[in-house]
Amino acid sequence: MCAAGRYRGRRERALLWCVLVAAWEAAWGQLRYSVPEEMPKGSFVGDVAKDLGLELPALRHRDLSILDKGRTQYFALHGKTGHLVTAQRIDREQLCRLLEKCMLRCEVIMEGEMQVYGIEVEITDINDNAPSFKEIELEERMSETTAPGSRFPLAEAHDPDVGRNSLQSYELSGDEHFSLAVQAGPGGDQRPELVLAKALDREEAAFHELVLRASDGGEPARTGTARIRVAVLDANDNAPVFSQAEYTVRVPEDVPVGSVLVTVTATDADEGLNGHVKYSLKKVSHIALEMFQLDAETGAISLVRSLDFEEGDSYEVEVQARDEGELFDTVKVRITVTDVNDNAPELTVSSALSAISEDAPSGTVVALLHVQDRDSGANGEVRCSMAERLPFRLEKSFEDYYRVVTARELDREEVAEYNVTVRAADGGSPALRSSAVLALRVLDVNDNAPVFAEARYSARLPENNAAGALVLTVRAADADWGQNARVRYRLSEGRVRGAPLSSYVSVQAETGALYALRSFDYEEVREVWLWVRAEDGGAPALSSNVSVRLVIVDENDNAPQVLYPPAAAAPGAGWAGVELAPRSAEPGALVAKVVAVDADAGQNAWLSYELAKATEPGLFRVGLHSGEVRTARFPLARDAARQSLVVVVKDHGRPALSATATLTVVLAESVAELLAELGSAAAAPGEPAGSLTRWLVVAVAAVSCLFLAFLLLLLALRLRRWRWRRSQLLAAGSGALRGVPASHFVGIDGVRAFLHSYSHEVSLTADSRKSQLRLSGGSCCDTLPARPPAEASGGLVPKGEVAETCGQVSFQVLRVAADISKCVVLEITLYDGRQLVNVTS
Repeated sequence: MCAAGRYRGRRERALLWCVLVAAWEAAWGQLRYSVPEEMPKGSFVGDVAKDLGLELPALRHRDLSILDKGRTQYFALHGKTGHLVTAQRIDREQLCRLLEKCMLRCEVIMEGEMQVYGIEVEITDINDNAPSFKEIELEERMSETTAPGSRFPLAEAHDPDVGRNSLQSYELSGDEHFSLAVQAGPGGDQRPELVLAKALDREEAAFHELVLRASDGGEPARTGTARIRVAVLDANDNAPVFSQAEYTVRVPEDVPVGSVLVTVTATDADEGLNGHVKYSLKKVSHIALEMFQLDAETGAISLVRSLDFEEGDSYEVEVQARDEGELFDTVKVRITVTDVNDNAPELTVSSALSAISEDAPSGTVVALLHVQDRDSGANGEVRCSMAERLPFRLEKSFEDYYRVVTARELDREEVAEYNVTVRAADGGSPALRSSAVLALRVLDVNDNAPVFAEARYSARLPENNAAGALVLTVRAADADWGQNARVRYRLSEGRVRGAPLSSYVSVQAETGALYALRSFDYEEVREVWLWVRAEDGGAPALSSNVSVRLVIVDENDNAPQVLYPPAAAAPGAGWAGVELAPRSAEPGALVAKVVAVDADAGQNAWLSYELAKATEPGLFRVGLHSGEVRTARFPLARDAARQSLVVVVKDHGRPALSATATLTVVLAESVAELLAELGSAAAAPGEPAGSLTRWLVVAVAAVSCLFLAFLLLLLALRLRRWRWRRSQLLAAGSGALRGVPASHFVGIDGVRAFLHSYSHEVSLTADSRKSQLRLSGGSCCDTLPARPPAEASGGLVPKGEVAETCGQVSFQVLRVAADISKCVVLEITLYDGRQLVNVTS
């Protein structure tokens, strides 16, 4: 029991030590296990999840699996338990027949973290193979003259097992003439030799039967036997002798099959059959026996199967030369295989992403690659590279693993998809190469706002357009993709003439087409400024604005409007335009002026005047652009007193629009004649003709009263300021009044008098009790007028004109207001060049 306790304690300490070693190796990315060979499929090897420190609930999200490199998989990994088990029955002798220690490697990848762990599993040997001889029937020939103590090498037994399970001892039985000697080889192997213990006598016994038994050290031990038949020959006193003590040859691994690698040569001094030498392989491994062939007559060793440096780099065989007298010599032949760069690097993708977001940070792992080269030395040194212009770089991960990571931020708008080619080249000459291509899509992020095709838009829209008319189309493009590149349009808030902008125009959200919702009128709105916003479908959405100028184009939709002469309200309601022209008027004298305006603009508002109809054609003419009616010749006595003129006013639109104005010109030398003519023409049924005359007389009287009142007030003001001029100013004022002909006071219901050489202008209206009187040059004294005559100035004295000097006094009458019905001056405004003076009655 004490011994059992000590054994159990040692076992527990060994188990603890193994656990600590496994934990230390797991921390450095390397796990080691051992399992006996010939275990059935599914046998437990090790708890990988526990040794890596992974909890079972988290194991499902880590995606732990064994990397598949395209070779035979001897192990499997349970995804739920994390246990490493055998995937098939493993024969150590088949996998590692030349190795003392049989190690199988595999890699475990954790997809969630892109971490690789190496696992080494040692396949331990069991005693499943018995020692065996290449030939179970051996024949040895010995001359009867062979001296006792001579040694003859025997064929060695082969046991694929290792350690204690391998070949341990030989035993010989069967005859007293022979004994067995076992020699230790350079590598620790046992070489059996047949030792002649007693001299032979062919006459006594021509043959001797022996049994050679080989045993291993397994429990229980396994044995193999070979039968040896010794034939006693006649004497042969010369043995073959090889030309070299040892043959060594170096051959490249790509030497063709059938090539002679080396030829061994042995000579025998005997003659006849005793001097004829034959060659044979005595000590050779199973692999060498499959690789090489020996010509028994020539001693040439040729290649029967292709060499592979990665499978074996050296071979050793023992060749025996034997003559017919059974004398022999042995020599060792060493064949060394040199490496040739015949294996290209193997580049496999262990794990890779198919898509990556364009805003992924620099250093994001894209793929995990594994590279290996079966060659050795410089031929097996692999260098990995990739194009420098790509935004990726290679990083060493674990042993022969590399990671492809992003070197900078990506931009899908520049490159939407990458085909990343990773190249591997070995150090051979010439170098062999291989490559792997990673297809990577860049996922879009909404990082680009819509961009309009133009910096600003402008459109011209004719007025009177139809509601719903297309104005223009704005277009914006978004460099993003998918929903992030879907652009929608809308109007920014605004107002036009106090109304919301949306009541005037609208924009189609999908196409950007801008429509007019109402008919525009150039005379109301001449241009509209608005902003259109383009917004993408990202989250959050990005937008941009563009200004749109909508210019309303004028159309000729307004006819000219005549301001003067005004049109009569109704027939018989009064004269719309009555003008006075003296019969003594010279050609070119201004009679009247037709004033018209056009609400349109530009060419549509350019007006031209022409005389369409006249009582006396040729008596009057109209200015084409001014609308002034002037005499074309001297009025004749035969011309009618009342002249009716029809003036057509046209614009320059297409088509042109027009309006007409009717003027009545009375040829008279005095006011009395004018009144008489107007009275006779204005008489109508139900109203006496004298009624109009009476009102005209009242009007003239009122004008005269106003004028007299103004002069009196002006004189009074001047007397107060300049007493020493009282008499001069008074005389000048009264003289001016007396010199004014009564015929020059006109103006009832649009009648105008054009004054030529006299000094004042009176304007009266029938619908107002207030009239205005304006004095200008010529009203102060009998001197030359301050302005050109009426023929040159148009017959009108502008308001505000400075009066002529009367003695040493100069003044300007700005305004006179009076009540006609009471002949009372209400207010006069004067200006003497320094100050304004208002006089109110």
